[in-house]
Amino acid sequence: MLVKSYCSTPIGWFEITGSAFGVRTVNRCDQPGEASVDLPDDHPVSVCRRELEEYFAGARQIFDVKLDWSGASEFHQLVWKALLNIPYGETAAYSDIAARIGHPKAVRAVGLANRSNPVAIVVPCHRVIGKAGELRGYFYGLDTKLALLRHENPVRYAEQGSLF
Repeated sequence: MLVKSYCSTPIGWFEITGSAFGVRTVNRCDQPGEASVDLPDDHPVSVCRRELEEYFAGARQIFDVKLDWSGASEFHQLVWKALLNIPYGETAAYSDIAARIGHPKAVRAVGLANRSNPVAIVVPCHRVIGKAGELRGYFYGLDTKLALLRHENPVRYAEQGSLF
C-alpha cells in the first residue's frame, strides 16, 4: 500500500510516496496534501522525510533510505544507481555517467533517464551537468538546480558579486 508524507524545504514542499518496499517518489508540490497518518519512524517514507530535513539542515550528505524502482526499465535503474555514486558537493557530466554504466554513446538516453528520475534530491540528478561544466536541464528549473549545487558546494557555486 502506497503512503505519503510531505517535507518543507528551502526550495519548496516535497511529496514523498512509498511503501514498506521503499520510497517510490520524491516530487516537489505547491503545498502539502493529506499525509498518511501513524507511519512508524522506520517506514521508508518517514525515513526519507527525516533524511531530507537533515540534508537541508546540512547534517546529511548521503541518503540511506530504501528505494523502490519497481516498474522502471533496467537502463533507467542503471543510470539512477550511477547517480547515487556522485559524491555530495561534486558533479559529473552526462557523458561521464554514460561511460560509467558501460554505454558511452548513450548520452542522450542518460539525459532522459535523468529527467525521469522519480526520487528528486535523494537520487541526485541535480549533480549532473554538461560536459563543459555548464548547467543543463533540471525538471524543477536551473535556478533550483543551482540552489541545490550551492547548498552542497557553496564555494564552487558562490554567487558572483559586482566589482563596482
